[in-house]
Amino acid sequence: MTKVAIIFHSRSGNVFQLAAAAAAAAEKAGAEPKLLKFGELPDPMVLDNDAYNDLETATADIPVATLEDLLWADAIMIGTPVHFGLPAPQLMNFIDHSGPVAIPGMLVNKAVTVFASGSAAHAGAQTAILAVHNALCHWGSLIVPNGSSVEILGSEHNGSPYGTCSISRHLANHVHEDNIKAIEYQTQRVVEVATAYQIGLKQTESAIDYVSLEDLARKFPHLSMD
Repeated sequence: MTKVAIIFHSRSGNVFQLAAAAAAAAEKAGAEPKLLKFGELPDPMVLDNDAYNDLETATADIPVATLEDLLWADAIMIGTPVHFGLPAPQLMNFIDHSGPVAIPGMLVNKAVTVFASGSAAHAGAQTAILAVHNALCHWGSLIVPNGSSVEILGSEHNGSPYGTCSISRHLANHVHEDNIKAIEYQTQRVVEVATAYQIGLKQTESAIDYVSLEDLARKFPHLSMD
């Protein structure tokens, strides 16, 4: 069974709605989903305190993602709100601490896809997704975009080939049903890519030697997975 880690940060519930829909879609596709959230920072930027507090209550039982979750997963879905055209700092903080598993090649060839929510159609959701793609290139992961070849992506509420983007208009829990259909498609696509890779891996043997944890520990003695 293909294992899917769906890791998100949300400020007013929109990314959380997409992430929850992705988890349901992964299970429907026959995969094993794990819904996770990025750890909060000491001084987060909050625009809507009521929505933020409601979201904190709604997601209280969702575990905070760890590096072990990245190793567990065959496929990874990353969700973020837009911060001035960039991903949420909570997400970037997690990526900044991914060196112990990224540098030795432990995230190589994992199927990874990204989705986002912004305030308007041209408010930076696509640039936020592409910014995460930069980090995924360093991970060596297989970036899985939406493309443009299924009908739902032609909806006026969708259209991003990079990943599902919802438009919140600064409203809490304001995800259009077409965005839900788009994230369901995106989930199915990343599950299929990850599953196909796992099947192929059983039929071949990689000749690539990655950096060992022992060599990494000698070079960076203070680096750990904690």
